[in-house]
Amino acid sequence: LLVLLEILKKESDENHPLVVPSLIEKLQARGITAERKSIYDDLETLRRQGYDIELRRGQGYYLGEREFQLAELKLLVDAVQSSRFITAKKSNELIEKLEQQTSIYGAQALQRQVYVAGRVKSMNESVYYNIDAIHKAIGENRQITFRYFDYDQNLKKVFRHNGALYRVSPYALLRSDENYYLTAYEGRTEQIKHYRVDKMVEITVTQSRRTGAEAYQSFDLGEYARIHFGMFKGEEREVLLRCDNRFSQVIVDRFGESVNMAPEDDSHFTASVRVAVSPQFYGWVFGLGGGVTILGPTDVAQGMKDQLELVLRNYTVIT
Repeated sequence: LLVLLEILKKESDENHPLVVPSLIEKLQARGITAERKSIYDDLETLRRQGYDIELRRGQGYYLGEREFQLAELKLLVDAVQSSRFITAKKSNELIEKLEQQTSIYGAQALQRQVYVAGRVKSMNESVYYNIDAIHKAIGENRQITFRYFDYDQNLKKVFRHNGALYRVSPYALLRSDENYYLTAYEGRTEQIKHYRVDKMVEITVTQSRRTGAEAYQSFDLGEYARIHFGMFKGEEREVLLRCDNRFSQVIVDRFGESVNMAPEDDSHFTASVRVAVSPQFYGWVFGLGGGVTILGPTDVAQGMKDQLELVLRNYTVIT
């Protein structure tokens, strides 16, 4: 029965029914001898157990309703493939598991569904398990420890606090701008802070109980996310930026680890990036306080100047 069910799951669907002789042949290929009458009995047994075994007259049998319909699997595949916080390797592993939930013909449709152009993926393979560890800590009311890193201008990991462990009380995970963030209470500073989950490594769930419950109860997570996270859209262009070395992590955060960065001198590097040119983009550059300069194309640099002049005209200093 199990082998017959597996054959129906993998090798049949509404457009690919299997006749009884074909089912017998496939069972024999797996070392199982069956007769026509026993196949009919087995199919009826599967029906009584709740499996949607359908018969198309003159064409054969197939498994109809499944745990996941193909349209649902496509949505899940899209979500996995388009998630920035899941690495490319882990995305492929998850998609392969989702493909097991449909027939070989449905799996082919999923494979055509998976490519998302230009998608920036996380470099941290452990992020998938980080999220699970954080959920475990929240559920068990425990503190966690971890190390936290940034990327420098050479795309090397640089651990903050000289690699010392952070200790926080995790309270919530939020997703913004295609990244996962941990919102946690830090007892040392007695503040609510957030951390990028893909920049956290060596997460350990401790035996210490969480602290900061009163601070978190009065904390508005929605308002916090609105203030601290944002996105922008516009016409896509290739833009050359000149940046202070201290902004290397900012560039990697925004454009991903495949960004083209090159040292210019001891204090600066250039980055060739594809951006959405818009007032929001110019505002993002301005928000870096002069540490990032648009070198080209000329019209984009001019656009930055025009935007600054437009804003400047709105301000009059009264003395």
